[in-house]
Amino acid sequence: MTARLRLICLLVAGGAALTAGLTAAFAQEDFGFMPKGGKTLLIEFLGSPPDQDQLRDIAQARRGEEEWREALADRTAAFSERERLTLAAYVAVNMPLPEDILAEAETPDKLAAALPRDGRELAWFECQFCHSLFTSHLTQDREVQAWLNMFQSPFHRELKMTEQEREEFARYSAINMPMKIEDVPPDLRF
Repeated sequence: MTARLRLICLLVAGGAALTAGLTAAFAQEDFGFMPKGGKTLLIEFLGSPPDQDQLRDIAQARRGEEEWREALADRTAAFSERERLTLAAYVAVNMPLPEDILAEAETPDKLAAALPRDGRELAWFECQFCHSLFTSHLTQDREVQAWLNMFQSPFHRELKMTEQEREEFARYSAINMPMKIEDVPPDLRF
C-alpha cells in the first residue's frame, strides 16, 4: 500500500470514527429536563417488567381523560397532579392499541418501542427542525385548542404528524407548558 493510499484510508477511518462519535453524542442528548411524557409515565406505572394484565386492560380500553384519571387514580398516588393529567391524556388519545403492537412488549424497552410517541418526544424530535424548542414550545402558555390551531399555519401543516400525534402533542403541551427559564439548560435557551 502506498503512503498516499494509507493516508487516504486513515482520513476515511478518522472521518468515520468522528461521525460515529458525533452520532452517538447526539443520540444520547438528554431531554429529561422536560416534564415526562405519557409514554414514560405509562411505562413507570406498569413497572419492570411491565404488568401484562394491566397493560392489556389499558391497551384495549377506550376512555376519555376524566375517565382515565378516575380509573388510574388509586394506582398513581406517587405521581404529581401534572403527571396524572399527562398520563390520562396520553392513554385517552392513544388507546386502544391494535392487538399486534403489544405482542412482544415484555420489557420496558420493548414496550417503549411499541407505544406511540408522547408529547415530549414529539416536541423534541419535530419542533427543532425549524426553530428553537425554547421559544416555540417550552415558553408558550396555550390551551389544547390553541396548540391544535398552531398546526393550521402553512409551515406546520407540512409536518409529518398524524392527527393522533397532533392531539397528543397539544394535550401534553397544554398540561406541561410553559416551563420556567431556569429549568431549561442554558444551551437550549433562545
